[in-house]
Amino acid sequence: MKEEITIKTEASTPSFSIKARLRSFRYAFEGLNAFFSTQHNAIIHLIMTFIVFIAALFFNVSKEEGIALIIVSAIVWMAELFNTAIEKLADMVSKDLRPGIKFIKDVSAAAVLLSATAAFLTGAIIFLPKLMA
Repeated sequence: MKEEITIKTEASTPSFSIKARLRSFRYAFEGLNAFFSTQHNAIIHLIMTFIVFIAALFFNVSKEEGIALIIVSAIVWMAELFNTAIEKLADMVSKDLRPGIKFIKDVSAAAVLLSATAAFLTGAIIFLPKLMA
């Protein structure tokens, strides 16, 4: 049996609205607020982010080094946000100990670990020579 796929046409797509765009920003800020108020790791990431950027100012990092720090910091934040969303969704699917859900949560957490490791190594490459000088 062949499934039908419905594709939205231009006529069914709502027109652009500044009000709707502003509302989408509000939802994003509500998500950040929920994230910071419920996730303890977020505070750790926030403190580390501030430390990194204060150190960047103190050591007068180059433009390229600053860009690298911004990128790796953003990747860590995105990984943590996605990890939180995935874990919450997995909990909605099942609170029971299920191998499939455990796998999903473990892989999601591993993405955070990998991104944090990359950020740490990037910071070490940038800051260690400055500390040694």
